[in-house]
Amino acid sequence: MPTPDQAAGRRGAGSTSSQDPPGPSGRFAFGRNWRRFLRVLTSERIAIAEASLRAALGTGDLTGRTFLDVGSGSGLFSLCARRMGATVVSFDHDPEAVACTLELRARHFPDDAGWTVRQGSILDDRFVRSLGTFDVVYAWGVLHHTGGMWAALGNTAARVKVGGVLYLALYDDKGWRSAFWLRVKRCYCSGPLRRALVLCIFLPACVAVTLLKSCATGTNRFAERKRQRGMSIWIDYIDWLGGYPFEVTAPDRVLRVLARSGFGERVDCRVLRGMNEYVAHRSPGPASAEPAGAAR
Repeated sequence: MPTPDQAAGRRGAGSTSSQDPPGPSGRFAFGRNWRRFLRVLTSERIAIAEASLRAALGTGDLTGRTFLDVGSGSGLFSLCARRMGATVVSFDHDPEAVACTLELRARHFPDDAGWTVRQGSILDDRFVRSLGTFDVVYAWGVLHHTGGMWAALGNTAARVKVGGVLYLALYDDKGWRSAFWLRVKRCYCSGPLRRALVLCIFLPACVAVTLLKSCATGTNRFAERKRQRGMSIWIDYIDWLGGYPFEVTAPDRVLRVLARSGFGERVDCRVLRGMNEYVAHRSPGPASAEPAGAAR
């Protein structure tokens, strides 16, 4: 059974309460989950998250560079980019996530003109165009939760300057297993009784699987999310079970889309547990006239 190792990692902040209602139109309340994450966000977690961003980008200095955080959630990686010297623009569709990002900015960079926080959707073409282009565009574990992943990918890729970097992660297509978890997530977001049922059945199962893996490998798998990106596995449990909308894709399809968008020469793809991570550099020269979001 997949566990939160297969979750976005980028989202969620943990309470196991079945009284947490879904977001509008049956969507998972990502922003509400992020609110809980801020309660456990420590300086140690921030340092770990920043180290992961430095490693992915191959630099610890973003001074003089611009950074776009697509679907900022708690604002953690916007904070990391600002600490690294970037001029940051963060946005999220969820008002509660926007409030979380604003709160994190107020804690660490109050009244900072170098960090802008906005509410908007990556699927809103007009809004996205108004943002301009950036040296680094970050969309880790976000686009597959929009309900329009390929359009979201096209809009995100278009925000990267020539010579800039796109850093994203998308769920891998696991065939019948992905289809199974799609049904679970829909059930979670369809009402309080079904949500309670999902939590009662799958939350203990997720904990048991993590415990068995810890015993089998001799490592503390409960602490893995914190070690990797400053996250919390307890937070990710809820994100994994309820994270809807939910889409998946194989890496080759993403790579074709990125190639048509001018990222063909330098794309690093790292396969994680249930997730594929991409660091793509936009090459000089015109991209294909074919829409970037047209997956084939």
